Amino acid sequence: QVQLVESGGGLVQAGGSLRLSCAASRSIFGANSIGWYRQASGKQRELVARSGVVLTNYADSVKGRFTISRDNAKNTVYLQMNSLKPEDTAVYYCSVSYSGGLVYWGQGTQVTVSS
Repeated sequence: QVQLVESGGGLVQAGGSLRLSCAASRSIFGANSIGWYRQASGKQRELVARSGVVLTNYADSVKGRFTISRDNAKNTVYLQMNSLKPEDTAVYYCSVSYSGGLVYWGQGTQVTVSS
């Protein structure tokens, strides 16, 4: 079992920045992929950014504004969010997947962007 704990969410004005962190209880060095997803009120969870062994992809709505990264030494995944918009308001979840189809999720952190 792997525990993922997100932090860094909060209230920010449009145009501002936030950096989300996701600390894992197990090494992420061998993870197949790391990712961030979000779920706005009344909507389905959607992919924000995902980084695999070779490729990194972003939702069109966040390209050029958000950056996913990882620090293997700290077992932490980050999401740098710049130029935030009200439509970025959602609960953000991190996810880490390992070989064998094991996928773990964090509990989520709320991001609210005011206009």
